[in-house]
Amino acid sequence: MPAAPSSSIARPFPPRRRTALLLWLYGLAWHLLLPVFLLFLWRRGRKEPLYRQHWGERFGSVKTSLQRPVWLHSASMGELRGAAPLIRALLAEGYPVLVSTLTPAGRTAARTLFGSEMDAGRLQVCFVPLELGWAVRRFIRHTRPRAALMTEIDTWPVLLASIRRCGVPLGMANAQYPGKSIVRDQRVAWGFRADIFQAYELVMCKSETHARRFRAVGCPRVEVVGETRFDLPPNAAHLAAGQALLAPWNLATGVAGGRPVLCFASAIVGEDEPFIEAVLKVRQAVADAGLPPLLVVYVPRSPQRFDAVAGLLTDAGLRVSRRSTDLDPQLQPRSSAPDMNGIDLLLGDSLGEMYFYLALSQVVVVGASFVNMGAHNVIEPLALRKPVMVGPSIWGIEYPGVEALEAGVLQQHMNVDSLARALTDLLTSPQKQAQATAGAEAFYAEHGGSTRRHMAVLKPWLESHA
Repeated sequence: MPAAPSSSIARPFPPRRRTALLLWLYGLAWHLLLPVFLLFLWRRGRKEPLYRQHWGERFGSVKTSLQRPVWLHSASMGELRGAAPLIRALLAEGYPVLVSTLTPAGRTAARTLFGSEMDAGRLQVCFVPLELGWAVRRFIRHTRPRAALMTEIDTWPVLLASIRRCGVPLGMANAQYPGKSIVRDQRVAWGFRADIFQAYELVMCKSETHARRFRAVGCPRVEVVGETRFDLPPNAAHLAAGQALLAPWNLATGVAGGRPVLCFASAIVGEDEPFIEAVLKVRQAVADAGLPPLLVVYVPRSPQRFDAVAGLLTDAGLRVSRRSTDLDPQLQPRSSAPDMNGIDLLLGDSLGEMYFYLALSQVVVVGASFVNMGAHNVIEPLALRKPVMVGPSIWGIEYPGVEALEAGVLQQHMNVDSLARALTDLLTSPQKQAQATAGAEAFYAEHGGSTRRHMAVLKPWLESHA
């Protein structure tokens, strides 16, 4: 049976009758549209076979030998990786951990990150149940979690309401609430989604900005603890491979010793053309400054676009080397690889090797920011003490974007001309590069330690529900 409700989660939920009615209608819609969603999953399984497996888990049927685990849900691969330091800290304290995820990529990432812990019977991974109240209740009966922790931001109404109704303590880690989301949530359907946040007993936020928003929608306990992604150790093998590549390709970490290197990380559809324009401008400016030729490292976000992006870059007159064909599994040049002195751009057409590409570079432009997608993760380049530049759209990285802008380690540019000028200014000045690197190092040191702050809040809370 589920744990009995504690006094701290005895507040009525949903908080209003209107919310309860909308929740019932939402659940009804899920039952009516369930065949459509199952068909969607089946079709996704054509490319990702895991979508067609573990169907019982989608309906709450999970077998586990874990005793009263901490149930931690991370919807995606990125969220799971960001939560990895917290999961390791929970395991180190002796808590068994049940990880649920929404996607096959998240499930595969869990096996990659925690394979030994899974083999030792300390951690288990499964798919989260669908938005069906009876499926969530079955999941809770089968797993008997000590507490449930969502990561980043999760507002699946039936999932959260069912957890609360079963008396399972509910919290959120690495919590964020984007400004555009709270405005929408308070207006749409009489604030239905905003009311759902009141299901959380404990919210552990990335920043005070996010904390104010969670308090505004009625969350009873909100703590500011930062983001555990800052505590992720960079991939040492990828860093070593990047350093090993600098010498044979006549590259350098400083302007004086070799070719300046610029990275475009996680570029998405709609950004390739403006980024190519910036590359051509910076390339000419670097040559005019009398420096060795610019080398660009270009990493598209989606593998489905690798070939198309390669074509765009070649059509722009750039001499392109592809990681997939010119580097071996150890990320070193194959015997058939071209001389890098004759190459303008290295195309990062691989997955999971971002630290390698960042290690090669002196400055990083982060994608999904020159289209209205809110920008991708800036923590990884900051972790390597690289100056970072983004475009006008940064709502998705409000933390640490706001703090990084104030500290001067993140630059925001409204157009390609401004970006190209700033890149040229930095790449042609060793002094400015050194200042930017020092600033990034100080910023990263200040924002590390989030896992420790999470656990300082989380452990007493978990023990109060023992």
